[in-house]
Amino acid sequence: MSFVLTLIAAPRVEIPGPGSLGRFPEGVPLTAKAIDAVRAALAALGAETSAPDWLDTPEAPGSACDVGFDHLAPDQADAAARAALDSFYPNGGLDVIAQSSQGRKKTVFVADMDSTIVTAETLDEMAAYAGIKDHIAAITARAMNGELDFKSALRERVGLLKGLPADTITKTLEQIRFTPGGRAVVRTMRANGATTVLISGGFLPFAKPVGKHCGFDRVFANDLIVKNDALTGEVGEPILDRDAKLATLVATATETGVGLDATLAVGDGANDLPMIQAAGLGVAFHGKPTVVAGARAALNWSDLTGLLFAQGYHRDAFVCD
Repeated sequence: MSFVLTLIAAPRVEIPGPGSLGRFPEGVPLTAKAIDAVRAALAALGAETSAPDWLDTPEAPGSACDVGFDHLAPDQADAAARAALDSFYPNGGLDVIAQSSQGRKKTVFVADMDSTIVTAETLDEMAAYAGIKDHIAAITARAMNGELDFKSALRERVGLLKGLPADTITKTLEQIRFTPGGRAVVRTMRANGATTVLISGGFLPFAKPVGKHCGFDRVFANDLIVKNDALTGEVGEPILDRDAKLATLVATATETGVGLDATLAVGDGANDLPMIQAAGLGVAFHGKPTVVAGARAALNWSDLTGLLFAQGYHRDAFVCD
């Protein structure tokens, strides 16, 4: 089949500690009846479909399924599938990704960090130690939705933290919680020959240990300037922003000798959108409204293992701890 429709059910995952992704909503597992309804909806539009290919294991039934199809454009199949699934999932809980079946497994993976690989915005969590988390978080939210200039908003937020003791970085790092599935995505893709890059508009003191924990090949982030054991309120220049993220995606693909169609990019904020739109598979992960609207694919319910299912990996091929 020329195209494939991947259906991914939300897991039930509790994550202790801070973060906007503190709990993934519980979804109704995929069922054979729901898959049959999707195939019937596609057939009604003239498509030919394949038998379902369940991507999970008997230990985790109903998590994800592929349905191959021909004679229908991916966006048409996506819309038809969502309409067919409304009666099965009236409250949501299911992600749908339609794409070409050729070249699904990507050889370059570029990921955002805050609210993607980790569940929180690390700068917001650090601001809690200054007693201004709500104020900083409000600025962050607007910047991530594309309402504010990213560089100006970053300088403003860091400036408000001037004088904060440097050990706040360590304390914040201890509070970080990893989004389920992130390490599995990195390790599985690396095991299959992919180059993996963590790129953050946040800061290296957080990004380096996060990248090491997950196993990323490369880590890029901004410098947070510290003098005399305290934050100076300054950010190292030049600031890594949306243009730098896109440039890193393109440079990594060029260096590894592949086209952008062989790349996967994921993130949640407006500064991630250019690389998401440029990638062969660009995914808004629990993204801000403007990002979901601008991305060709979105995971609004799944954890990060949805990125592996979207590439056609079966669960028994995941490289996990």
